[in-house]
Amino acid sequence: MTQTAADAKKMKTSDYLRGWVPYRYKRYLFYGAITIIALVLPFIKIGGNHFFLLNFDQKQLHLFFVRFDMQELYLMPFVLLLLFLGIFFLTTLGGRVWCGWACPQTIFRVIYRDLFETKLLRLRKRIDNKQIEPDMSKPSNQAKKLIAILLWSVLAFVAAADFLWYFIPPEEFFQYIQNPGDHPILMGFWISTALFLIADIVFIKENFCIYICPYARVQSVMYDDDTFQTVYDYKRGGKIYEEDPQTHQIVKRVKNRKELLEQDPEAECTYCDSCVRVCPTHIDIKKGMQLECINCLECADACTKVMGALGKESLIRWTSYHALESGGKTRVFRFRVIAYLVALTIVLIALFWMGTKKESMLLNINRTSQLYKITADGRVENSYVFLFQNTDTKDHRYYFEIADNKDIAIKRPKKPFNLIAGKKVKKIVILYARKPLVKESRKDTPIPITIRAYAVDDPKISVTRKTVFVYPRWDIVEKKMKGTK
Repeated sequence: MTQTAADAKKMKTSDYLRGWVPYRYKRYLFYGAITIIALVLPFIKIGGNHFFLLNFDQKQLHLFFVRFDMQELYLMPFVLLLLFLGIFFLTTLGGRVWCGWACPQTIFRVIYRDLFETKLLRLRKRIDNKQIEPDMSKPSNQAKKLIAILLWSVLAFVAAADFLWYFIPPEEFFQYIQNPGDHPILMGFWISTALFLIADIVFIKENFCIYICPYARVQSVMYDDDTFQTVYDYKRGGKIYEEDPQTHQIVKRVKNRKELLEQDPEAECTYCDSCVRVCPTHIDIKKGMQLECINCLECADACTKVMGALGKESLIRWTSYHALESGGKTRVFRFRVIAYLVALTIVLIALFWMGTKKESMLLNINRTSQLYKITADGRVENSYVFLFQNTDTKDHRYYFEIADNKDIAIKRPKKPFNLIAGKKVKKIVILYARKPLVKESRKDTPIPITIRAYAVDDPKISVTRKTVFVYPRWDIVEKKMKGTK
């Protein structure tokens, strides 16, 4: 090769790779952003409420910095629908992009394998070769492995605590762990979660993604030809694999580059297998779509380096099979994607609409075991247990009334009562009939009534509840009255 030709090739190569940023670095930035958000979000409060907190201890759900109590957990189905529809939409659009770019399992493995084992401890020689496991027969490697496990164990306990902060407020969590003996269930969950993370990341590794994770089992039914995924361009690179007509299994068509060029002289694949060595789930992307592929695009980075040095475009790209086959663009806005978008929009609107219906006070009404009581003068009384809860951020003064029956009055309590913000109180309530309501001698008569509870100091705070006032048989009332006379 002449000097001029060599310079031209060098310029072509440098022009192609100039400005190229590996997907790996982009993923690291994304991992860092997600990690920071996950760690910081539990500590952010607005008006004393968290962005998301499912507090089983206080039976509360915090969502978008609004607090909902147990009686308002009708929002949970909308949250779950939003979660599942979001996963379906993301999978239809980008395949297992969640697995490679946001899944905690993948992030933790990158931290342990690439940062601890490779960069810090040099237990693994190269970050772009994930197929060769370290030689653990050497005492120095055993010591490095132990250090890596210890480093990850510390982070595992932090990650487990961060997970629990979405169920137990961080400020309460740190109080509880100061007296671990008083909170054995919390400590058990924390330690168990941390131990699972240690075993998963150190020993199970990517086998979790391949064999255990249920997402890998269901994602294939959500794919179509326009789903973005990691694709090997066999038209340029040449077919390495093909389907056996007898067994219908995917088998290797050629064993090396020489055989590949014999079959397809225009094939550009160098058969360097850089894409195979770098794959964390140990697959060959040239084989086609596989459940094990997590769309991390490590293979695309490896191929870009090799083909870029030859002044050519990577044979592995982030595209769809439709775009590969047709040479056109991926059809992003297709029926399935639009359907998921519409469903997500409807659920999101419903979630926010239901959230605006949040009541600033809650009231549960339960009857006592005694249906009624007849006083000496024939007056009928019913007893109830009212559970009031102030879900507002301010203290209020509460009372209630019978909204639809003036013949029923309140005997107890006689006066309004104060209730601190966020607190609950039980009140024994006795209602009585001002006069005979029903003269039915065959059976007791349940009379539907409506209770309106309200804040005396804020007319906007008001709730209504339905219950019944049981009026006894008239002959029992008459007998009581005659017995008194």
